Amino acid sequence: MDKQQTWPQGVFPARLIELLHKQGSIAAARPFDTDQVQPASLDLRLGDVAYRVRSSFLPGPSHSVAERIEALKLHEIDLTRGAVLERGCVYLVPLQESLELPDAVSASANPKSSTGRLDVFTRVIGDRARGFDQMPKGYKGPLYLEVSPRTFPVLVRTGSRLSQMRFRCGDNRLTVAEHQALHASDTLVFDNDVPVGEGVALSIDLKGANRNGLVGFRSKRHTAVVDVDKKAALDVHEFWEPLHNRGREELILDPDEFYILVSDEAVHVPPTHAAEMVPFDPLVGEFRVHYAGFFDPGFGHSSAGGTGSRAVLEVRSREVPFLLGHGQTIGRLIYERLAEEPDRLYGSALGSNYQAQTLKLSKHFKPYTE
Repeated sequence: MDKQQTWPQGVFPARLIELLHKQGSIAAARPFDTDQVQPASLDLRLGDVAYRVRSSFLPGPSHSVAERIEALKLHEIDLTRGAVLERGCVYLVPLQESLELPDAVSASANPKSSTGRLDVFTRVIGDRARGFDQMPKGYKGPLYLEVSPRTFPVLVRTGSRLSQMRFRCGDNRLTVAEHQALHASDTLVFDNDVPVGEGVALSIDLKGANRNGLVGFRSKRHTAVVDVDKKAALDVHEFWEPLHNRGREELILDPDEFYILVSDEAVHVPPTHAAEMVPFDPLVGEFRVHYAGFFDPGFGHSSAGGTGSRAVLEVRSREVPFLLGHGQTIGRLIYERLAEEPDRLYGSALGSNYQAQTLKLSKHFKPYTE
């Protein structure tokens, strides 16, 4: 087929991602899975082998990832029949997808929601990359995934999907005025007291109203293995300690512990836009919030089964105990325009796991009961 020469400005919805694939700009070792293309992102699949490496790295402008792996690898792991990746170790996995991007198209990556909620740290790396999770305009080469389980050992296999990639042409993040205009027309946050400016500010819910005071979960240590491809298979109580509001509406984050919390606000991503969560203040470095930053068009959208959805937050304190209070602002949703109207939305029609969510663990766990 003739290659498209010009690409519209904005984040690419599913149709344009599929067009990139048809034109050879996204190549794959195996045909795409039927549900691999999401409303505004592409799930990335693990290849046949993983390399246990001594450390994380960036290849830099003078080296390929394969050259760095050869220098740093400790051993090679066959993924074709499944393998356990141990917590605290660093692995590099060649992905099944590779890129030959058009000159005007760039890409970025993030862990999938289910990956982040397991505290599995992932980053995509390309050849001669100077940064993680960013593929510059016109990038041509293979893709690799750095995988480092932090809390639970995980069972993965060829084809497991831990990360996702978003494609775009140009910088289409909204200005303050554009965020405010979009909120006026489409209601980005269902709380009249939350100002909309440089995105939508999100705060933490430590009241637990309508959840019998449940405000979050803290991971347990020395658990069994989590199979990343099995849904609703695990008992919550074997992996998580529930946290309840005991009247103080605050929580001290312990160093090196992992928490699942939820935003106080319900948010909405209109069909014409996508969003990404960023730290509210990068100078507040005591804790990390939200591994999986992509919010697809239709998240919290009423016609897609949402009518506002809360943002579930993966939170890990750093080196010191840190006190969180109810209503403390911890992140922002920044919105971007789509390059064209999407032909599918995040939500019930696609079997999306986290539409209309409140406080919810990853899809691997059975529904929580007290």
